[in-house]
Amino acid sequence: MSDTLELARELIRRASVTPEDAGCQDLLAQRLERLGFRIEPMPFGEVKNLWARRGERGPLFCFAGHTDVVPPGSLEAWDSPPFEPEIREGRLFGRGAADMKGSLAAMLTATERFLARHPDPAGSLAWLITSDEESVAVDGTVKVIERLEGRGEKIDWCLVGEPSSGERLGDTIKNGRRGSLNGRLVVKGVQGHVAYPHLARNPVHQALPALAEMAAIEWDRGNDFFPPTSFQISNLRAGTGATNVIPSELEVVFNFRYSTENTAQTLERRAEEVLRAHGLEYELEWSLSGEPFLTPEGELVEAAVAAVREVTGLEPELSTSGGTSDGRFIAPTGAQVIELGPRNATIHKVNEEVGVEELERLSRIYEALLERLLTAPR
Repeated sequence: MSDTLELARELIRRASVTPEDAGCQDLLAQRLERLGFRIEPMPFGEVKNLWARRGERGPLFCFAGHTDVVPPGSLEAWDSPPFEPEIREGRLFGRGAADMKGSLAAMLTATERFLARHPDPAGSLAWLITSDEESVAVDGTVKVIERLEGRGEKIDWCLVGEPSSGERLGDTIKNGRRGSLNGRLVVKGVQGHVAYPHLARNPVHQALPALAEMAAIEWDRGNDFFPPTSFQISNLRAGTGATNVIPSELEVVFNFRYSTENTAQTLERRAEEVLRAHGLEYELEWSLSGEPFLTPEGELVEAAVAAVREVTGLEPELSTSGGTSDGRFIAPTGAQVIELGPRNATIHKVNEEVGVEELERLSRIYEALLERLLTAPR
């Protein structure tokens, strides 16, 4: 059994349901310390974070990721226990196999092989690991970055091991992510009997035209790197449960996934203009999950594309699709950030899995990337 596969299995055995780490970071830290990394735990609240660095000179390359996983759901739905890794037909099954304990294992074995051949690389290496990525993400990577920024420690290149690939390993590299802006809208009405609507004011009826207008707006047309901004309603709640009562208020939860053609401020302003134009009485709370970021070109993207091509023979597509990742906290510091990991077909699903050979090739991709970035004379 390969080192990468064995480490992935060891990590999966630790039931690190977010925000728990369950000893995963200790396991990684032990091996990193043997390689000469300076280990610096950075706990915030109940969240465990790990910052590990080897070397002081620039440039600084960082592997970033998370040890926490989403809950497994119904255990009866799994073909094998989610935290007892099992290999079937060349695939490793278990919660976190693809998102993202397999990537962590591949990162570590790639780091070990690279440093065995290059004990004095042309730059420094770091690891930034959190147990708060799948949850609220308030005491994880964002807090570590704040501390690093406070002491002037800058990351030049960062690879986040999120499962970026689609049909085949390496077919997609995420070189950016859309911004995510959340809204909680409460439209006020007057409760009453459905038989006497003139004595009430139905907030659902009042809000629907405004919501339909917001759903139909072309917020922007995107650009060469981002699709158009999307407005989506994710939840509606109103009423007492009775069929004969006009509700007193309507709660609407919605989200903007937005491109660099917009900002959170412009979206907030335009949305409230629509609501006011419809004469609604409302309350609206905004929460920003992350601004969009983009690494369109440069040494990191070029090295990643070349590494994928060398190991897989594929020409990867650069994409900004999908949800958010912790890259959104790292990119604003000026770092070049990409996401490169295994196939994402089974993440967060029952019977999550990753190919055994896929893990080995992913480790080789990471190693080839390090070769290109940290061995050339600078």
